Amino acid sequence: MSGGFWGRLLRREQQPVGVEGFRVPPVPTSDDLFAALDRVEAMVAGGAVPAPVASRVRRVDRVVRDTIPRLPSLGAGSPQAYSVMATATDYLPEALGGYLRLPRQFADSRPVDRGKSSLMVLIDQLDLLATTMDKVYDAVCRDDAAALVAHGRFLAEKFGTASTGGSLNVDATPLPEMPDTPATLPADEDTGSLERLRPPSGRDAS
Repeated sequence: MSGGFWGRLLRREQQPVGVEGFRVPPVPTSDDLFAALDRVEAMVAGGAVPAPVASRVRRVDRVVRDTIPRLPSLGAGSPQAYSVMATATDYLPEALGGYLRLPRQFADSRPVDRGKSSLMVLIDQLDLLATTMDKVYDAVCRDDAAALVAHGRFLAEKFGTASTGGSLNVDATPLPEMPDTPATLPADEDTGSLERLRPPSGRDAS
């Protein structure tokens, strides 16, 4: 039993990671993920898919693009980070590819799974991906929001009071009170211009 397929399989499983002939696929970078999403957009461009499919693909695409810059905060090996990467590089393009390989009339009208056509099956898959990506994005944003709240509590403990939303507690010298009556002009100042602006008296008006 040491030869043949099982022998090769066992020998391969016993090989340590990194030996020649056993390569671990590299983790995709952010640029790789964006490029994968660009290819997905090209798959649905130009009316290649019905409008309900295109709108759902755009929704998934938008959420994944918003999530990619935040993947480092999820940590290495995070199931959520893997879901985002797999959606961009595998789940989304594979679902679309399976649909696009079928004749349109067959895909849109012929039942293939519990009375559902291939089009309906694809829409269900896209809805599931959209819901999943929404949850991942929400979780990432909530982590950032929790960090902001924690920082606010730290500041409140350190400085003794919580922020009031922008007002500053500054010990400023009070401004002097303004006089109730307007200040008079100096005696030697030319008031001719003021005289010209005075309304005429009753005698002058006549």
